[in-house]
Order: sequence, then structure tokens, then C-alpha cells
Amino acid sequence: MHPWKSATTTEKYQLGFLVSAFAFNLINLFVFTPMTIEMKHRHKVEREENIGNEIGGSKNQEVAKKNPKLAAMNKKFGMIHGLSSLINLMSFGVLAMHTWYLAGKLSL
Repeated sequence: MHPWKSATTTEKYQLGFLVSAFAFNLINLFVFTPMTIEMKHRHKVEREENIGNEIGGSKNQEVAKKNPKLAAMNKKFGMIHGLSSLINLMSFGVLAMHTWYLAGKLSL
């Protein structure tokens, strides 16, 4: 008999949690990582504008008002960073739920 047929509903949920966490991490690895690597072009533009090396407040926003290319890169970086963070939080959430399940199985 296949284990899926004999698994309880809770065990099926746990498999779903683990598969979704794996999928979230694959999305982060194969979708968002290459996009963030492309952001090296942003560093090149920042070097050309002589910004990004200061400590504390950034001149980036001031320069971005004058340079539409940098403004577009900043917007794209913010979107990529936000989505990557959301994927990480979702992965953390389902793994926390699975950890809660495993902790409930402990007998001390």
C-alpha cells in the first residue's frame, strides 16, 4: 500500500508544508537570485555617480531624482528585495508550522 493512502490528514498537511517550503526556496534560488545578481549594474552606476561609499545617510535618493536610470534600478531592486523577503517569510512560516507539529510529537 502506498504511504499516501495510509497517511493521516495531518501528515498530508506536513508533506504539503515541506513541499511548499522547498518550492519557495527553489523560487528564491532560480528566480530572485539571478535578478539580484543583475543589480551589479546598479553598483556600476553608483560608482560612476561617486555615491554608495558614504557612512550613514545615502546620497542615492538625491542622485536618483536627477538620474532616471538609477531611479528605475532602485525601484526594481526594491521590488526584487521585497518579493524575495516575502518568499523567505513564507518559507519560514511553513517550516515553523512543521516544527510545531514535530515538537508536539515529543514525549518528555
